[in-house]
Amino acid sequence: MQSAELNRLMKIGAVQLKNPYIFAPIAGYSDVGFRALCARYGAGLTVTEMVSAKAVNFGNKNCRPLLAVAGDAAPAAVQLFGSDPEDIYKALLNPLFEKFDIIDINMGCPVRKVVSNGEGCALMKSPALIEEIIGAATLAAKRPVTCKLRAGYYADKPNVVECAAAAERGGASAVAVHPRFREQYYSGAADMDLVAEVKRAVKIPVIANGDIKSKADVERVKEQTGCDGFMIGRAALGRPWIFSEIAGKTYVLDIKSDILRHIEILKTVYPDRVVANNMKTHLCYYAKNLSNPKAVRAAATSVKSLEQLIAVVDQFF
Repeated sequence: MQSAELNRLMKIGAVQLKNPYIFAPIAGYSDVGFRALCARYGAGLTVTEMVSAKAVNFGNKNCRPLLAVAGDAAPAAVQLFGSDPEDIYKALLNPLFEKFDIIDINMGCPVRKVVSNGEGCALMKSPALIEEIIGAATLAAKRPVTCKLRAGYYADKPNVVECAAAAERGGASAVAVHPRFREQYYSGAADMDLVAEVKRAVKIPVIANGDIKSKADVERVKEQTGCDGFMIGRAALGRPWIFSEIAGKTYVLDIKSDILRHIEILKTVYPDRVVANNMKTHLCYYAKNLSNPKAVRAAATSVKSLEQLIAVVDQFF
């Protein structure tokens, strides 16, 4: 398959993306610094880690760093989660969301503390509620609204087609599909045949997510599903340049420079101690590109300050 065909422009509602490669929302990792790096290496869209609608409505100060956007990260999407259409509607009236081009609603998180509140993947139990939530979000946001779905909530009972159709009726401009069931979390193979079924069932763009780690994977998924976009998550951690690789674009790699840039951006929204703590796990992923990743992981676990973190970066990178 020709690169030009894979790299074609993609639109979500009125928002034009430069390519169909999207950095996925990943709790604890899709921070403002890493999203900026992914955008720099050519991601067509980046999405924040999920933010609670209720927390926004209660004025929780911890939401603000999650909603930060670096100047070079456009276009940008924010992922919101909640189970009450009124909560979603009210949250999206907050000026904090004005900087985002696209609003995404999380309907795929499998984590127990989320689904136990009827949020995340639990929403797939009720397509009618999905339609209502998307409708409320679209009305409040007045910009494209998308959602991310799984194969289904109950094992071996896929209802993603029904849920995607409900989202479309509610006014969604696109749907992303991670074709694993809730209980699978991130194990087992992603069933791309389900993505193909969704693509055939709806008229809005469909974004495939799961097991996409290379250009070859993109070609395979495109051939199998006919999808419009490709969401890349865990494969990008420690390797934001994956977006250049997949798009076939040349790039200059300087991992240490990327890490320091990542840190500098985080410092604009977090105290130094929080930056150090958050970057410890990122360093473990960056270290996978080195010949001695275990040594980096061992050093990173003992980091207690930003100064110590920088020392580890200087030593190993």
